[in-house]
Amino acid sequence: MISCPTGTPVPTPETEPPQRILFVEDDRKLSAFLCRYFTEQGYQVEAANDGAAMRRALAGKGFDLVVLDVGLPGREDGYALARELKKEHDLGILFLSARQEALDRIVGLEIGADDFLVKPFEPRELLARIRAILRRLPSGGPKAQAETRRIVFDGWVLDLDARVLRDQHGQVQDLTTQEFNLLSVLAQRPGRVLSRDQLLDLTVSRNWSPYDRSVDVMIGKIRRKIGDTGPQPRRIRTIRGAGYMFSPES
Repeated sequence: MISCPTGTPVPTPETEPPQRILFVEDDRKLSAFLCRYFTEQGYQVEAANDGAAMRRALAGKGFDLVVLDVGLPGREDGYALARELKKEHDLGILFLSARQEALDRIVGLEIGADDFLVKPFEPRELLARIRAILRRLPSGGPKAQAETRRIVFDGWVLDLDARVLRDQHGQVQDLTTQEFNLLSVLAQRPGRVLSRDQLLDLTVSRNWSPYDRSVDVMIGKIRRKIGDTGPQPRRIRTIRGAGYMFSPES
């Protein structure tokens, strides 16, 4: 375990308890900096340098978010630890990595991470991404509904276990397998922009062309089926030049 400086504001009856972040990073210099920086931002912070230290920290306290270095030494890299976290804990996960290949980001998202940031990075960008994840975690949001594996929006219920989409009257909406997969990938990552390449890799198991427009076709069909039509769709938004983003709120 790497000690972090104290100084987090003490909650009062008028304020919410500070959110807790665990950094799992073997670079002690970087860990010390992250501890200091995020403590100054008002978070309760701890750091661990490997999987064993991470488990000890999680056993003693509850955390809202774990920031994982992908390239941890030994047999337990960040991906392995993330898979373990997804099985045993309900919290946010953000990957840090020196790897810049798109495949690494895709693997991280497929595991179920909320975000992936490449080193070196600006501390303010990491802060902004962490804040975005934590905003999606409070009770009532898609993340809080992980135990029931259901995502609710506009009265629609996306049941991830039963693999069905029900409308406001409880009727099952007819979605193809790929349409359901695509909607699930987007809905489980609210507020995140996913490129066409990422969506193809997360939803299909085949080789694809850089000019493949099947995602655009499926997005159009899903929008029509959930009534998200018009010149500016509200739920599945097109981010020009970047991809698509699911917005659970207007």
